Amino acid sequence: MKLFVHIGRYFIMIQKIFEKFTKWSILKKLILTDIETLIVGSLGIVSFISFFVGGVVAIQTALNMENPLLPRNLMGFATRQSVILEFAPTFISVIMAGKVGSYITSSIGTMRVTEQIDALEIMGINTYNYLIFPKIIALLFYPFVITIAMFLGIFGGYIACVYGGFSSSEEFIDGIQLDFIPFHVTYSFVKTYLFALLLATIPSYHGYFLKGGALDVGKASTTSFVWTSVAIIIVNYMVTQILLT
Repeated sequence: MKLFVHIGRYFIMIQKIFEKFTKWSILKKLILTDIETLIVGSLGIVSFISFFVGGVVAIQTALNMENPLLPRNLMGFATRQSVILEFAPTFISVIMAGKVGSYITSSIGTMRVTEQIDALEIMGINTYNYLIFPKIIALLFYPFVITIAMFLGIFGGYIACVYGGFSSSEEFIDGIQLDFIPFHVTYSFVKTYLFALLLATIPSYHGYFLKGGALDVGKASTTSFVWTSVAIIIVNYMVTQILLT
């Protein structure tokens, strides 16, 4: 029953975010700050992971192609499909749940513990809109991060295969172009926008409704990471079932 209480409170929070808006001059500064922190600040770790995981996917595909009848361009095909369909949108989102989600929960949770949120409410500010709305808008740029992850994942696979001697450049590029379905990219970005909404709101919920002291901020960050990851996996399954079957 406690789960349903949290789900109900979560959707009430979503509703209250859009009820009374903060002044645009203030909101604009908060949005730009969150874009820099949540999006630009994540590019380094996302780029690093994407490049090397793409390389690992390509190498593992190559090492499992023992049958000489299998075409060598299959490595490029498998890398492209793995990166675009699952790795870039889903795997990176789980990583972002740890990085971005923990930051959001701890920052809002600290404001709750130090009674800054209470002070804002006394001033007549809609704290839901003031604290959470800028993060939602900032994470609308999240597909930009995923696009970079897709490119670097495939590029990492190309470097690993070509310079590792598993296939030629022409074979790998031919595999990337083989049976390409543009809707798969659309499917990936639909998932990405849904994941962005989850990344902005679930950690905010755990931070906003935090109870306790400073030690509970760390516990809330861990809890928000777990539930954000669970929500991402469930939404991933549902979107895949709806759009690809």
